Order: sequence, then C-alpha cells, then structure tokens
Amino acid sequence: MKFHLMQTGVIGRRKELEAGMAGQRPELYQRFLEEMKGYVQLADELGYESYCSPEHHLQIEGFEITNHPGMMGLFVGQHAKRLKAGLLGYVLPTHNPVRVAEEIATLDHMLQGRLIVGFARGYHARWVDAYAAIRGSGATNVAHAKARDEQDAINREIFEESVQILKKAWENSTFTHKGKYWQFPPEDGSAGHPGYAEFGAGQDENGVVREIGIAPRPYTDPHPRMYGQFAYSMRTVDMWAREGGKQVVFANDMDFCEALWNRYAETAKKAGRDVPREEIGAWGGFLILTDSKDEAQALEAEHRWFWDKWFIPHGQQFPNVLIGTPDDISRQIEDAQKRLGFNECFLMFGQGHLEPERQNAELVRFAEEVAPRFAGKDAAGGFI
Repeated sequence: MKFHLMQTGVIGRRKELEAGMAGQRPELYQRFLEEMKGYVQLADELGYESYCSPEHHLQIEGFEITNHPGMMGLFVGQHAKRLKAGLLGYVLPTHNPVRVAEEIATLDHMLQGRLIVGFARGYHARWVDAYAAIRGSGATNVAHAKARDEQDAINREIFEESVQILKKAWENSTFTHKGKYWQFPPEDGSAGHPGYAEFGAGQDENGVVREIGIAPRPYTDPHPRMYGQFAYSMRTVDMWAREGGKQVVFANDMDFCEALWNRYAETAKKAGRDVPREEIGAWGGFLILTDSKDEAQALEAEHRWFWDKWFIPHGQQFPNVLIGTPDDISRQIEDAQKRLGFNECFLMFGQGHLEPERQNAELVRFAEEVAPRFAGKDAAGGFI
C-alpha cells in the first residue's frame, strides 16, 4: 500500500482567515512555503509516496493558495530526495492542453520521474470563468439549472478532448488533432522553416507545418502516472476507464464506491483494457489521528468550519474522514480495502489552518503505527 499526502493549500490559521484578505499577505505566504517545505521533508523521511496540491487561482481569501501545479510540484521536488510531487491537478478547461503536456514533460525530467499528475474540470466559477481557455467553458458549479447543464456539458467536452490531446502529445513524436474545440496545427498549417525539414519533422514538401510535437518528451515512458481526481460521477469514471487514469475517491459510502469500481472495470473491458482491481482507483479521506475522543471531535469541528465556510458553498461535499486512534483508522482502511481492493490511499490533513507541530506528530504516528499494517518499505524507504 502506498500513502499519499494531499494539501488544500490554506494560507493561514482560522483567525487569520477570518481577518480577511489573507491571500494577499506576503508574510503569510512566506510562512505557508516554509511550513509546506517542512511537511515535504518530513513526508520524504517517513516514506509517504507523494505530496499533492490542487490548482486554484485568484485566492485573495487564502483558502486555496495553490496557483500553479507545475511550480508547486517543482517546489516539492526541490525539497525531497525520494518523495514524488503530485499535481492533482491541472484544471484542463483553463489551459492549452499542448502547453500542459509540454510543461508536465519538462517537470518530469527535472524530477527524473518523481511525479504523478491528475486532472480536474474546475468547480470554482470566479477563477475558472476568468481563466477559461475557450469562451463558454466556465466552471461546473453555477446556480441556474439550465446554465449549469449547458456549461457543464461544454466543460466536460473540453476536458475530455484535452485529455486525449495530452496523450497524443506524450505518446507521439509528432501529431495532429482536429476536434470540436482544439486543432493542432491550425487548419491551414503554420509557416515552416528550413531547419524543420533538415533537423525535425512535421513539415510538408511545400514548407507548411502539418504536425507538431512537444519537447522534451516525458522522462517517464510513455508519461507520468495519470489520476482522475475525486471522481463522483459515472460519466467521469467511464472517461478515465477508457483513457487509463486511476480514479481518486474520497467517499465513505462503500456501496457507492463499489459501484464506481465495478463501472470502471466494465467500461475498461469494453475499451479493450483489462485493469486489475487494485489499479482501478485509490481511496482516502481527511486524517484526524488522536487517542482522545474530545480532541477528535474538536479537530473535526475545526475542519468542518473550514469546509462549511469555503467548500460547501462551492457545491463540494465534506470528504470521508479517517478519524480516531491508530486502531480505529486501520479498521476503516482495512474495511474499505476489503470492499474495493485498492493499493493506494490519499490522506488530506490540516495543513495551513492547524499548527505544524500538531500535524507533524499526526503524520509521524500514522507512518509508524498505521502504515506498517498495510505496507513494507522499499530500499529507498518508501511504503510499498
């Protein structure tokens, strides 16, 4: 079993957030980076598989101050020797997919394969609407039902087409793409160059560029491991089953989770992919490890404040909670693993809004008292 850590990217403590505009306070961002570095170094020493961040922009309130997956990933890689950077991940409807493919390939080289990548559709309207790569491809979370249905359909189409383009760019020296939303190169090609013909590829006999290719190609062959982050709909599960992404699920309804696993297996088989059950998906939740029931309740209340103030109004559900003593949490993981058969577990924790000393102790206890019940260690010290 591999264990991943996932931060939300909150910049400060509850009182600092309540004071307003925390995201624009330089001293808080400097502390955020210093604390993040400490978590990364500790996770590296303890044997966790990766340290993951989402993508969010325009976060002047400071609840999710993670505005560039690639730079966050590089920061993780710079401060770890073994730990992987987890980009969970790029919100594809806000990006040119070829540029994302090239950026990820570049980071894959810089970290020499210590990288996993995930992709999302984008639920936070303020920044997704502002950053939309194609007009009309706004966030999935809008209030008006008709607008939600129309916008959701466009967003999903762009997302799924972008995933296909990423794979083309990674798996081919040169490629073309003509879809509903993207075309590479443009319809009439692009102006060529003698050097393209002599040293490269993709240019026709008339000196017009007819195919393009990214440089570099990924360090990992054919590309870093792909994850579909936080899958909750069967259509999303179907897409990842066809495209080869491993779904990450933070739900505590085991009947629902089992339905996702079964649906993935069925769709993958129809697409000609025979996927072992342990490779269908990863499971996890919010970690609250303590021997005290009173402290567990207090910590969960603190996490719920954070969620209620920020994520719930965005239409996000409170995630599964792995709460209690090491024995309690081990039973939760064991029960879920028996139903689903996963071999990876993603753990959110109180990064940012709780003090590092308390969080560090929790991560150490999990690594020493829970993880060994499910995993051994490889030669580099990582859980396997």
